Amino acid sequence: MEAGKRRLSDDTARAASTGEVTALRREARELKEVVAEQTSVLRLLKKSMIGDGGDIE
Repeated sequence: MEAGKRRLSDDTARAASTGEVTALRREARELKEVVAEQTSVLRLLKKSMIGDGGDIE
């Protein structure tokens, strides 16, 4: 608990450059797109299993 309090009292400034922030934002956007695509695929697969009479589990 003391270590957490000590961290909170320390300076929390970040040393990220503009380029690093831009790269991280781009990576986050790409990851969100991958998650959205995978979610769509899973929904389609579940629907096809239900249509075929398969079990969702």
